[in-house]
Amino acid sequence: MSGKRDNYITWDEYFMGVAALSAKRSKDPSTQVGACIVSSDNKILSMGYNGFPRGCSDDEFPWGKDSQAEDPYNAKYLYSTHGELNAILNYRGTSLEGSKLYVTLFPCNECAKAIIQAGIRTIVYADDKYADTDVVRASKRMLNSAGVRYYQYQPTGRQIIIDV
Repeated sequence: MSGKRDNYITWDEYFMGVAALSAKRSKDPSTQVGACIVSSDNKILSMGYNGFPRGCSDDEFPWGKDSQAEDPYNAKYLYSTHGELNAILNYRGTSLEGSKLYVTLFPCNECAKAIIQAGIRTIVYADDKYADTDVVRASKRMLNSAGVRYYQYQPTGRQIIIDV
């Protein structure tokens, strides 16, 4: 062999793969979201996935979607932190200004606020299944207003097997 290998994965495949692998750490029974933040020179800065805050036991807090009539505080949404916000909060450097976020699910309005404030300039998302909801419409409105670019990840159809 005289030349370099030509079937290596793209940056988008690589970083979306890291986000998807991060999502596998989530203990949420219905929706697992992973995120990976990268610098403009393609270095991983931080990762995160959806779950409860550090110190809050996943055995003591609810994983259900809906509040129960007898217990209005029995919904995960009151306690869980989204993958995008966890990636931002996990960052230990000085600034995320100009970085790119890879995320498995389009960010909600609350995460959009944190993304904008953190200085993230581009979002690459895998799924936009809540596109018709108020929270995603609000998210896109804010992202557009702040000049944050976003686009949907286009899978190549290549299956990547991690063999360790």
